[in-house]
Amino acid sequence: MNKPKMATEKGVPSNSRVLMLLGQLERMNGEAMTRDVETARQVTAKILHLIQTQEKSGKEVMSKGSSGMEVILASLENSRDVQTTLNILYILSELLTVGRGRRVGVFVCKGGTGILFQILITASKELPPSEELMLQLHSLFAKVGPKDRKFGVKARLSGALNATINLTKQNLQNTKLLLPCLQVLRVYSTNSVNAVSLGKNGVVELMFKIVAPYSKKNTSLLKVALDALGALLKSKTNARRAVDGGHVHVLLALYQDWHHNDTRHRHMLIRKGLLVCLRNITNIKLGRKAFIDADGMRILYNSSTECLPVRTLDPLINTSSLIMRKCFPKNRLPLHTIKSAFHYQLPHVPAAGPVAQLYSQPPGVDDVVDESDDNEETDADTEIDTENEEDEKDQHTANDDIETDLNKLHPKKNPGRPFEELRVYERFFLELSEDFQGCNFEPSKSASTTSSSFSSTRSTRPIIVPTAQALSPKHVPIMSCQEDCNPTERKHTPPSPSVPTPAPLTPLELDTIHLTKDQDRREEARIPSPDTHTTLSSLTRPPSQAQMMERDLAHVLECVSLEAEGALNTGDEVERGVKQEGSPVNATRHIQSPLLLGGIATRRVGGGGGGGGGGGSNRGSDCGSEGAEDEGAVLEVPDTALLLPLHDPDLYVEMVKGTQSVPQYAEVAYPDYFGHIAPTFKEPLQERVYGVQRSKIFQDIERLIHPNDIVDKVVYDLDIPSCPVIEDNGESLKFNSQFESGNLRKAVQIRKNEYDLVLNSDINSNHYHQWFYFEASGMRVGTTYRFNIINSEKSNSQFNYGMQVLMYSVQEAISGRPRWVRTGTDICYYKNHFARSSIAAGGQKGKSYYTMTFSTSFSHKDDVCYFAYHYPYTYSTLKMHLSKLEALRTPEIYLRQDVLCETLGGNSCPLLTITAMPESNSNDHVCQFRNRPLIFLSARVHPGETNASWVMKGTLEFLMGTSHLAASLRDAYIFKVVPMLNPDGVVNGNHRCSLSGEDLNRQWQNPNAELHPTIYHTKSLLQYLAHIQRAPLVFCDYHGHSRKKNVFMYGCSVKETVWQSNISATSSDLQEDLGYRALPKILSQIAPAFSMTSCSFVVERSKESTARVVVWREIGVQRSYTMESTLCGCDQGKYKGLQIGTRELEEMGAQFCVALLRLKRLTGIRNHQHLLDLESDIIGTQTKVVSSSPTTYVMEEDEPSFLEAIDYSAESNDEDAEPENEHAIQVQENPIHLDQLSDCETNRRDCR
Repeated sequence: MNKPKMATEKGVPSNSRVLMLLGQLERMNGEAMTRDVETARQVTAKILHLIQTQEKSGKEVMSKGSSGMEVILASLENSRDVQTTLNILYILSELLTVGRGRRVGVFVCKGGTGILFQILITASKELPPSEELMLQLHSLFAKVGPKDRKFGVKARLSGALNATINLTKQNLQNTKLLLPCLQVLRVYSTNSVNAVSLGKNGVVELMFKIVAPYSKKNTSLLKVALDALGALLKSKTNARRAVDGGHVHVLLALYQDWHHNDTRHRHMLIRKGLLVCLRNITNIKLGRKAFIDADGMRILYNSSTECLPVRTLDPLINTSSLIMRKCFPKNRLPLHTIKSAFHYQLPHVPAAGPVAQLYSQPPGVDDVVDESDDNEETDADTEIDTENEEDEKDQHTANDDIETDLNKLHPKKNPGRPFEELRVYERFFLELSEDFQGCNFEPSKSASTTSSSFSSTRSTRPIIVPTAQALSPKHVPIMSCQEDCNPTERKHTPPSPSVPTPAPLTPLELDTIHLTKDQDRREEARIPSPDTHTTLSSLTRPPSQAQMMERDLAHVLECVSLEAEGALNTGDEVERGVKQEGSPVNATRHIQSPLLLGGIATRRVGGGGGGGGGGGSNRGSDCGSEGAEDEGAVLEVPDTALLLPLHDPDLYVEMVKGTQSVPQYAEVAYPDYFGHIAPTFKEPLQERVYGVQRSKIFQDIERLIHPNDIVDKVVYDLDIPSCPVIEDNGESLKFNSQFESGNLRKAVQIRKNEYDLVLNSDINSNHYHQWFYFEASGMRVGTTYRFNIINSEKSNSQFNYGMQVLMYSVQEAISGRPRWVRTGTDICYYKNHFARSSIAAGGQKGKSYYTMTFSTSFSHKDDVCYFAYHYPYTYSTLKMHLSKLEALRTPEIYLRQDVLCETLGGNSCPLLTITAMPESNSNDHVCQFRNRPLIFLSARVHPGETNASWVMKGTLEFLMGTSHLAASLRDAYIFKVVPMLNPDGVVNGNHRCSLSGEDLNRQWQNPNAELHPTIYHTKSLLQYLAHIQRAPLVFCDYHGHSRKKNVFMYGCSVKETVWQSNISATSSDLQEDLGYRALPKILSQIAPAFSMTSCSFVVERSKESTARVVVWREIGVQRSYTMESTLCGCDQGKYKGLQIGTRELEEMGAQFCVALLRLKRLTGIRNHQHLLDLESDIIGTQTKVVSSSPTTYVMEEDEPSFLEAIDYSAESNDEDAEPENEHAIQVQENPIHLDQLSDCETNRRDCR
């Protein structure tokens, strides 16, 4: 070995004594060490003394410029004297004890670990080996091992494993030497190969000899032994060895002994160590069986229950819970098949499609078998455990889903179909060729531009509206009269008189929506408004139309309030009903001749006679009991039309008659019939109660431990189509989901007031369980009921982060408060013991289901309540709203309703065209009309994302409004809107798919005209526009997001995608117009619920067949977006800490329109400054993304941890994103004096 030359660092005295001694030791290295043993002992002893007594001596040796460590290691390697070697080991021990790991790192880098192993091997050959030498060596190994990544490999290759094993076996009674040996064995065992090798050499059995039997002597030794044993048992081979040796029973007995004797909880780490050993053993099938056979469930359950009052024992409770849940026998769902209860025969089934695979699966495929040795969810779903940090996966790894093919990243207009095929879609774009020569532009007359066939009645089956009654909802089918069943033709005329509207009530006009400045909002967001420099002259003289528009825009850019003025002051109409405190609706409707059942009225639909009683949920069957009939009664029910101008119960029923469903629903849910008025009070995110999830899990475990306490009674089952409601003696709740958008397949009473609920799969599928909408009745006032939805599939949910379910009370509605309200306590979402086989899961690794549990109580006797995942919005509701919107059309609005296509289920897919009528039929005005940019909007491709429909409702209402802003917006653009891309999924209560059993938002690349008609024809519309060089300026698909808060957008950018990946790209590859960021940036400034920091513009491979990516890539629309709205609430801005409601969602839809109006100004020919701002914006975001994590584009949970570990959740990034600086990054608004022309004037000039 080359002798190192002693070096000194600047600032270290050259006459330092320790450095002088090190220099002397350096000169002795080699043969001199063996010749002059005594001198070597003296020098090393002096160095040791200096380091022990003077702190500066150690710093001098380990200083950066010093070669002291090299000299010490060289001397250690060359020493043949035991005492000299011990002195050097003492020196190293002193040096490595301090320094926060840096000194250990230096030691490892200099090859110190290998030298120690050489000394160990040499010393172990001596008989007997020096005890002191072995003690010091293993003490150093215990310090160095955890810092040396290759420690285990070095130990195995050097033969040190056997040396330590033999030393341990020879010193079982020598506590002083045994302790460091166990510490080193623990480090050895972190290497999986070493663990197997140690197991073969009997170390597992050796550890059990040390830890058993129970004794409070040498607890520190016992703790280290348990840690080593726990590390060994991570190996499946060692776990099997422990099971075969009968050690599961030993561990459980030991845990019981420590639990009972450690009354002061001073040895919690030992108890935790025993649980870690059990946890690792139960990772294999044999271990779980042995645990059950040894009565482990009862032992851990009882001990954990006794630990609950002591907060410091939570680590024991959490680990015990994890073990019990893992060992809880996996059960299949209480269904004969997990396929949907409803079946729809497709016109043809693609051989490679999901439906063909579904129906080709063998019988019994749903059966769950514990077929693997390793628990499939163990690694991904372990709780927070400080003892297991080395196994925690890095959650900040790169996203492998990012598209890295530059050829796919660059948008290429590819219409895909010849223009001859697309020419048929010209009929949907009449506005592009309309000359208006036959139109009368007098203000008193209306342009005939509307056509609709959505009110056509396609069915004559009876429609029943349920309501509350004595014990259960009882509905009587009453056939509608013939005139109600005849389809009504709607021609190119103003709204048809056949549409029923309440004559004495004046619908709330959209022009009463007032747009006000909200100073609190502006101060909260710290956004300086560029339009607030209003001059005195502008206040004294009458404003021009352009100035009025600018002023409205300035107002709305800060806040859009959708509150209707005077809505609560209804004047004379209030006198018609009974005024009730706190009721938003004070007027009543008088409905003649209702049927009274048990004192609560059920509204009759249609005219004519008809009697007969039908109860339960199968109207017209022989289920249930008959009710008394009183033809002379009059029911006063709330008239929601006062606050809901787009809602009419009678019209809704007419629309339901034309809606086609696979189960052929014959009922109308009460909330859909009477509508929803958003509550005026705030609904904050629910605070999570500490320990709530744990208590729910323990109640689930009690089912196995105390099976006699379980009722296990089926009370509702859609798989019994003749009579899904199971009649009983009135001790159980009654359930129903047989109405449009309803979803509840089965209800099982578990305990007196607890019910397991099973959701129905999407039709022609065996999964996608998330959306629910059902009715419950027969409840007792003041009793708390627990509901468990047991077949959820997503690995995490906002129900863990403050979201509540929605409830609609019929009694509240009758009292004048028809509204959905957030409800539920003790809400949590966790993995349960139900599972499906890997075949049934389509080969997915995660086979377990999740439970969403909530508790609630009821305020009214004999109430009927509805529960929903989110605010329901049915297909019939859409048809009703479109009909009412048409009735609100003014002569200035160009509105056309077309049927884009018919769905698989026979429902019409509406297509709307909205813009402003030209001022006249002159060439200039018609030219400006035809050349307006197009905006293409769509929504509700996923049926369970009902919030998307509420946002779309806000957009449509704003577009049809009479404000200056709405008029300006219509004058600026032509809007093509497909408000519901998946009517069949919505009608039948699906969560994600259409009747084809496929996610329609994954079919845009190659849609099938027969199986995916709405996507096929919508894409064809866009392809047609691309062919005629009229591609939309903006395409936006409205969605809902179940695992993130706020409203945000996903867009497409080559540059941002490249930045997030490792691919190399030239500057020409990254040339890109930054205009795609303008719209979301505007929204972040004006919409309180919108979050720019949650937006992403990265293109991912898994999203390449979505609308957003296909429209960007194939149609060439740069501003192609998905707008995601939270199902939960907001964690920033004006609505921070609040759950989102329909008012906020509709406001978001209106704000989107306002943002488009500002975008119009930003895309003008004189507006270039905003591109520079967007460039700085994107650079700032890119820097932030690189320094943080990929959660800006990965749709994963981004919530911080609670004090209580929320186990079995999705991997998440808990680091809070740096808030965006709204002052530094602004989309610049042009000064008004630079752009005095209105939009219509600008377009007119360009047209010339």
